[in-house]
Amino acid sequence: MWLRIGERRLRPAKIVCVARNFAAHARESGNEVPADPVFFLKPTTALIPSGGTILLPPESARVEEECELAVILGKGGRDVPRERAMGLVLGYAVFLDITARDLQAKARAEGLPWTAAKGFDTFAPISRVTPAKKVGDPHDLGIRLEVNGEPAQVGSTRDMVHRVPELIAAASRILTLERGDILATGTPAGVREIRDGDVLVGTIERVGRVSARVARKV
Repeated sequence: MWLRIGERRLRPAKIVCVARNFAAHARESGNEVPADPVFFLKPTTALIPSGGTILLPPESARVEEECELAVILGKGGRDVPRERAMGLVLGYAVFLDITARDLQAKARAEGLPWTAAKGFDTFAPISRVTPAKKVGDPHDLGIRLEVNGEPAQVGSTRDMVHRVPELIAAASRILTLERGDILATGTPAGVREIRDGDVLVGTIERVGRVSARVARKV
């Protein structure tokens, strides 16, 4: 999938996600907040544009939503200093990190990777990209997700444990960042199960809006 930013198109290289980056979400999940950023990857094949359909896989009995600020990189780098990290940012988007929660819990209990829980096709709806200069400070943005018109998640990027420059710097010490990479920065509290027929609408102040319908995969 190509991302759109104005009249330009950008091909994502990878999706780097941050776990437990909002303390309230960590608590509602029964987890501690990590001292350092914890990353995992989602495949780019999970991406769908706003207005698409999230397909519930038959392998899972419980799929949940997470609305997040996505940072879109216009430049890559390795071992990027924190003070130079924002220079890599091209823009921002609204991102839904969809998770097969029962599969994730089972994998964790067995000490196995949980790639499948995060990686199903359609498990990464994303909005159009808004240029960074139009957004300004990414650490003071309201986040809201509605399910069937009812508020589910209401939060702010002010509540991030680890902020964008720190996340970019930390991720770049592990893997080389590339132009087009998506960095999903974590989700506030209010994560809930989604079901066949649901309509999700996620908005982030000054960034935009993403919507998706939910359907059972047949």
